[in-house]
Amino acid sequence: MDKMNDANESPTPENQDNEIAWVPNEAYRERSRLRRFMVRHGIASYDDLLARANADPAWYWGAVADDLGLVWSRPYTRVRDLARGAPWTEWFTGGGFNYVTTALDRHADGPTGDRTALIWEGDDGATRRLTFRELQAETNRLANALRDLGVVRGDRVGVFLPMLPETVAAVLALGKLGAIFVPMFSGFGPEALGSRLHDGEASFLITCDSALRRGKTVPMKAVADEALVLAPSVKACLVLRRTGDDVPWSAGRDVWWHDVVPPASPLFTTVETDANEPYMLIYTSGTTGRPKGAVHVHAGFPVKAAHDLAACFDLQDDDTLFWLTDLGWMMGPWLICGGLIAGATLVLFEGTPDYPAPDRLWRLVEQHRVTVLGIAPTAIRALMGKGTEWIRARDRSSLRILGSTGETWNPGPWRWYFDEVGEGRCPVINYSGGTETSGGIVGCVTLRPIVPCGFNSPVPGMDADVSDASGKPVRGEVGELVVRQPWVGMTRGFWHDPARYLETYWSRIPGVWVHGDWAEIEDDGQWFIRGRSDDTLKIAGKRVGPAEVESAATAHAAVQEAAAIGVPDEMKGEAIVVFAVPKPGTDISDSLAEEVRQTIAAQLGAAMRPQRVLWVRDLPKTRNAKIMRRVIRAAYLGLPPGDVTALENPAAVAEIAEQSQPSR
Repeated sequence: MDKMNDANESPTPENQDNEIAWVPNEAYRERSRLRRFMVRHGIASYDDLLARANADPAWYWGAVADDLGLVWSRPYTRVRDLARGAPWTEWFTGGGFNYVTTALDRHADGPTGDRTALIWEGDDGATRRLTFRELQAETNRLANALRDLGVVRGDRVGVFLPMLPETVAAVLALGKLGAIFVPMFSGFGPEALGSRLHDGEASFLITCDSALRRGKTVPMKAVADEALVLAPSVKACLVLRRTGDDVPWSAGRDVWWHDVVPPASPLFTTVETDANEPYMLIYTSGTTGRPKGAVHVHAGFPVKAAHDLAACFDLQDDDTLFWLTDLGWMMGPWLICGGLIAGATLVLFEGTPDYPAPDRLWRLVEQHRVTVLGIAPTAIRALMGKGTEWIRARDRSSLRILGSTGETWNPGPWRWYFDEVGEGRCPVINYSGGTETSGGIVGCVTLRPIVPCGFNSPVPGMDADVSDASGKPVRGEVGELVVRQPWVGMTRGFWHDPARYLETYWSRIPGVWVHGDWAEIEDDGQWFIRGRSDDTLKIAGKRVGPAEVESAATAHAAVQEAAAIGVPDEMKGEAIVVFAVPKPGTDISDSLAEEVRQTIAAQLGAAMRPQRVLWVRDLPKTRNAKIMRRVIRAAYLGLPPGDVTALENPAAVAEIAEQSQPSR
C-alpha cells in the first residue's frame, strides 16, 4: 500500500525535538470546521469527539455525510453493514451515490458555478483557469466521447497522464459514466504500466503524446504503445495532444482527443451508481512481485478524502489547495475528489519544484494565493539546499496550512518547512495512512498543539491504536500501528485477490487491521511513525515492492538473481540498492552494473533507478530459499542483524558487509 509516512529511518527520542512548535490561536479555533461540527452535535471537547466516534462509528460517519453535504440519488438504509465481517464492511447500504454529483455537478449547477474550480500551471509557465461550470462542460464532453467510443459502466480505464486540466476531466468523466478509473504514475516505464493494465483487465487507456518536464518533452504515447503489448485487453487508446510531438499510431485503436472531445455535447446525465459500487482501482506494490489493485467505491475513498481534508486540514470552500503530487500516487485522486467535494479551488502543477528556478513553488504560492500547501519531506530536503533567499523573496502571506506526507520527517527539514515556508505561524499537518485506507490513520488537527515531526491525533473516525503482537495496547514504546474498527474508505479488497487482502491486513490480530508501520504514542499523547514493519520500499513518495525491482533487474541478461533493499537517502528519504548475482561465466564490472541500473529504470521508470547495483556471489536466504532482505539491509548499513537463526548461508552476509554503504 502507498503508505504515506513510512520511511525506514525515523526520528528517535534522542534526536527529535519534542518541544511544542505551534499552538492554535483564537483565529484557528474560530475558523475550525471541526469545532463547528462539535458544536452542532453538542460535543464539549476534542477528546470527547474521538471517544464518541470510536464508540458509535455509524453515528459518526452518518454525521460526516451530512456535514459534507453529500448528494444521494437514493437514500441509504443503513450507515454500516457488518454482515460479511469487518474486512468486508459496507457503508451507506442501499444508497444511490455517484461522487461526481457531489464533487462537480452540485457546484456547477448552483450559485457557485462561476467560482474557480481549477488553476493549472504547466512546466513552461502557461496557466489555465476553469470555473466549476467550465470544468463540468469539459467533463461532460469527454464522458459523451468515451461513451461513443464504447466505454460502459464497470469498464476499467487506465489514465496515464501528467497533472493537466484534462486529467481532472478524465477522472470525473469516468466517474460520471460509472466506469472504474485506474490511475497510473506518469513516470512509469512500459513494464510497470502494462502489468497494471493487464491485471486490471483494462479495456481502454487515456494518455498524451508527451509530457513536459524541465523544459524537455518526455514520451508517454511511445511508452503506452510498449505497455499495450503486455495488456491485450486494451482495445482503444485516447490520445491528448500536449506537446505536438510525432507519435507512433495504431489505426483502429488510437483516437485523438481533439477529434472527438470538443465536438461532443457539454450535457451529460451522471449515471446513477450504488454507494458501494467501485469507481477506482489503484495499484500499489507489496512485498511480492505482482502489484496489488486496491478497490475503492463511490461512497468510500472520495468521502474519506473530503472528510480528512475538512477535519485535519480544515479545508473550506474559500480555500485554494495545492498538493505537489502525481495522479498515480494516491494523493492525486485524493486531491481531486476530496478537494472538489469540499468546494475548494485546486491548483495543479506540471513540472518539478526547482525548474526553471528554485523559487518555482514559492512563486506559485504567491501568484495563485495558495492557502493550503502540501509537500512531501523529500521535496523540502531538496529545496533546503537551494538556500533561503529563494523563498524569502516570495510572498507567502496567503498560506494558512502546511501539509506533509510521503515519508517520515527529520527535525531539520521539518523546522525549515515550519520556520521558512510557513514563517513560524502555519501548522504543519503531518498525515500518514495510505492507498488502501483512502487517506490518513494518524494526522494533526488545528485544535491541538503540534510538535516537530509528530502527529497530534489519530484521524477522527479511525479507531487507531499501537499494539503488541497480540493486539494489546502499548504506550511509550514501539508497536504495530493498528485500526480496531472498519471505517469509511477502507479498501474493498484487492482486485481478484481477496485472500491476499485478508493475509496482508487481517491475518495477524483477529478482527484488527494491522497496517504494517511501527508506531509509538508518547507520554504527552503525540504519535510518531517509527518505520516499516515489512520490506516495502518508498522512493521519493512512491511505493514499490522489492520483488518488482528484482524482476526488472533480472531482465538484464547478465543477472541471475537479485535482491533490492531501501537505504536512507538525504533527498529521497529512501533509495534503492540492488545486490545482483551474475549468471555463470559473466565478466562483472562497474559498467555492467550501470547497465543493470538503466535496465531497472527503463522497466519501472527513472524514479526507481537504484542508487547502486552491487555484484555478489550469493544472497542471504532461509532454508526454504526466501531471501532475507532485512539481513541484507542490516549488513549493508552496519546495523544489528536481528534474528538470523533461519539463515542458511552466513558467508553471503559477510560479502555484503564488505561492500557496505560508502558513508558508513
